[in-house]
Amino acid sequence: MPDTSLVAIAISLLYLGSAACIYRILLTYRTTQGAIAWIIGLLGLPYIAVPMFLVFGRSRFGGYVKARRMGDKALTALLNRFERQTTSLSMPQQQHLDRPLQVLCKLGRQPFTEGNRCDLLKDGEATFDALIKAMENATSYILLEFYIVRSDKIGQRIKTTLEKKLSEGVQVWFLYDDVGSFGLPRAYLKELEKAGAKVASFGDGNIRRRRFQINFRNHRKLLVCDGKIGFVGGINLGDEYLGTVMDQEPWRDTHCRIEGPAVIGLQLAWLEDWNWASDEFPKLDWSPREKMPGDEQVLVLPTGPADTWETCTLFFLSCINNAQSRIWIASPYFVPDVQIVNALQLAALRGVDVRIMIPEKSDNLFVGLAAYSYLIQASQAGIGIYRYQPGFMHQKVILVDDHYAAVGTANLDNRSMRLNFEIIAINTSQPFVGEVDAMLTEDLSHCRRMTEEDYQGRSLMFRLTCRAVRLLAPLL
Repeated sequence: MPDTSLVAIAISLLYLGSAACIYRILLTYRTTQGAIAWIIGLLGLPYIAVPMFLVFGRSRFGGYVKARRMGDKALTALLNRFERQTTSLSMPQQQHLDRPLQVLCKLGRQPFTEGNRCDLLKDGEATFDALIKAMENATSYILLEFYIVRSDKIGQRIKTTLEKKLSEGVQVWFLYDDVGSFGLPRAYLKELEKAGAKVASFGDGNIRRRRFQINFRNHRKLLVCDGKIGFVGGINLGDEYLGTVMDQEPWRDTHCRIEGPAVIGLQLAWLEDWNWASDEFPKLDWSPREKMPGDEQVLVLPTGPADTWETCTLFFLSCINNAQSRIWIASPYFVPDVQIVNALQLAALRGVDVRIMIPEKSDNLFVGLAAYSYLIQASQAGIGIYRYQPGFMHQKVILVDDHYAAVGTANLDNRSMRLNFEIIAINTSQPFVGEVDAMLTEDLSHCRRMTEEDYQGRSLMFRLTCRAVRLLAPLL
């Protein structure tokens, strides 16, 4: 028989831990629903809720915030230098931007810059060819940051290219997320390090500062070569984006190649992440080209759980609330919170063409089920939810009126809004917006629009399951 005094002490410590967690929630919570759910769990089932809260409960990435403050002087100096250097390249004091775009500049702590050229990359083959060509042409350094890296054909092709450039004296910094790249063999990384690359994991690095904050992910996918050419979008480093994985549906995704001063914005986001993961501050080129490669206006918007505001949420709300004629959103994961749902409903009710494109077959069963639970609210307001048929659609693209388009890594779910580090490139150039329009129009031609019957016509058990899964939205 266990000693009753020890049991009493253990129970007391458990409830003391529960009280400490509740104290933390009351000081830092961002959503009332999430706070109430955690508090109920901590009071009713503390032996389950306390360890879960330590892993999943934090809403701010405290270690990253601390690291940002420690490195803030150097990073702020670089940001101020970037703004000074791009004064002639950015729209004069951003004055001719409308207010919604000015707000996005404030959210991203970066200006819109002119003189950029952006190429829309509509599939994995085009993206990987462009990535490798840019790396092969690099003369000084290559910066990589990817959520998922695989040691498959594409992964090996990337590694071979990097090893070749290292042998030529080009510096390589390679940052990956340890959760997203869970299956990446250690040998892959050791071979890169042996060739001379600097390698860091976003999760394993600075484990002392991380402290149980393993629910946060670095979901960014970007590449920068020499500070002149950059890439951002939804494509990770894996064969599934080529449609060559035998047991998987072909993936439909979109990436973007950027050349011009906006690349410095990608480089700043990379540097902050690298500084957190490794405590290093590499010397990089921060001078934009004298001769600009194009005439497109671009803003790079990094978002994450270390931001003062919920930057990603505010970005989506700004896009939805300011749309006048249409807002089309392509996202593989559609589990929005109530404020996003309400904004979409209001947009549709005021006559905006609201279209949400999601995959027919999801790679996440719970996310796929949760999406059904929004059908009634969406249909009644006139929101169109379209399911992409030929394979798994993984792109993250937004089109607002004929005004601007965005390509990035953020999904329309709680994880992107509050837990992931994301990055988005926003482009106001009419030719680029037209190209995104044509791309999404083509994608929509391969979709079926969902109706209330897709939900109401299913069994009661299916509908209850969808509604129950939706309660897990903060964790999906």
